[in-house]
Amino acid sequence: MNILIVDENGLIPVSTYGGTQRVIWALGKELSRMGHKVAFLVAKGSECNFAEVIERNPRIPLTMQIPGRTDLIHFNSSVPKEVKKPYVATVHWSDSPYLDKNSIFISQHHAGKFGSSCFVYNGLDWDEYGKVELSVKRNYYHFLGKAAWSVKNVRGAIAVTKKMPHEILHVLGGYRFNFKMGLRFTFHPRIKFHGMVGGVEKNHLLQGSKGLIFPVKWHEPFGLAIIESLFFGAPVFGTPFGSLPELVHNDVGFLSTSAGELAEHIMHTQYDTRICHEYARDLFNSQVMAKAYLKKYEIVLSGKTLHEKKPELKADIDKPQWNNK
Repeated sequence: MNILIVDENGLIPVSTYGGTQRVIWALGKELSRMGHKVAFLVAKGSECNFAEVIERNPRIPLTMQIPGRTDLIHFNSSVPKEVKKPYVATVHWSDSPYLDKNSIFISQHHAGKFGSSCFVYNGLDWDEYGKVELSVKRNYYHFLGKAAWSVKNVRGAIAVTKKMPHEILHVLGGYRFNFKMGLRFTFHPRIKFHGMVGGVEKNHLLQGSKGLIFPVKWHEPFGLAIIESLFFGAPVFGTPFGSLPELVHNDVGFLSTSAGELAEHIMHTQYDTRICHEYARDLFNSQVMAKAYLKKYEIVLSGKTLHEKKPELKADIDKPQWNNK
């Protein structure tokens, strides 16, 4: 099958943290391994060693840039009304305006917010993460995400850490001095900031962590930080919002809306790094994801749609509440 993966934002491959682009890269690679012919229609400057890259020209209608040989298009943003070929469209955001009869969400909760049951969990190509050493000494906890985005709640992660007398928090994805958060200046000897890290540096930091502190204040659609941390043997301590209750069960972490409760649990509970690692490795890999997407592709290739009507955001979604105490 000739599959075109379309993303209107970002470059591939990602150099730092990445999100959507990291997922579509893993998907495209896995589909190629399965024998499909994959092409990416993505931003100028992208490159790929396993699939064709078509540089998207924003001055030309997207439908005019789709190769004639394409059997199926996998959009990762809006779908042009003029598209004629079979397609699906993954919705990566919590409150996306880009909804369609062939929308696919990225967790059960995410789909449910729009009155849907159609979802595929994200997966990653774990071969790209190198060898995992589960027996290494772990000396700190970490936060992973775009700290400048308030709903990621780096302040909550810092509050949890401060309630533990001797623990250290490494912040991956944020800076000590931040203009975007009202000239935030965070100084504490046990809080270490690393900025937007990726690749070997990020993996090394995850490898040495005792756990991810992830008290998000929104309905997280999925959260790659969760599965990346688990892959390196780090349990997850977060809030019970969005997809987190689906992804974080009792053997791999703990969820609470209270900083004090999270801190108390962390200080008095131990987790098996191997269970965390194997859980992420086996359930959230690119092969599992690709097989799930292929089932969706088969439906639209047969002439059907994934939904009878376009999904709509439900109005009765609870607003997440977080307590720093």
